[in-house]
Amino acid sequence: MFVGGPIESISIKGRTFAVAGDADVSLDLGGDSNEVQMNGNGTARVIKTAKPGMLEAVTVAIDRDAQDQEFLQSVCDGTDLVDVSITYVDGNVYYSQQIITGDLKSSSANATAEIAFSGKGFKKQ
Repeated sequence: MFVGGPIESISIKGRTFAVAGDADVSLDLGGDSNEVQMNGNGTARVIKTAKPGMLEAVTVAIDRDAQDQEFLQSVCDGTDLVDVSITYVDGNVYYSQQIITGDLKSSSANATAEIAFSGKGFKKQ
């Protein structure tokens, strides 16, 4: 049976965050992107470009007392890829080394922050 649903949790540099139940997280495992270009004689060639693994629209719960936003900002401020693993609602886990990309903003009304990541390709554990 195929099971859809939210990401249950995400671990970033050893710290676990709950993911909002209505978050529709996008996972790109990384690898290659293909483009086909035509030649003048009607034949074609494939252009392969390496691409990073990416995780987008990860809406995590922010605990201000635990300084979650400050922790996430320190990951943004760093220059190293950090360990990231996501656990799906069906128990599947994917792991990579990533860095937070884009701006890190939290919502006061929802006590959440939406995060995007990019880095090495994701692998199923």
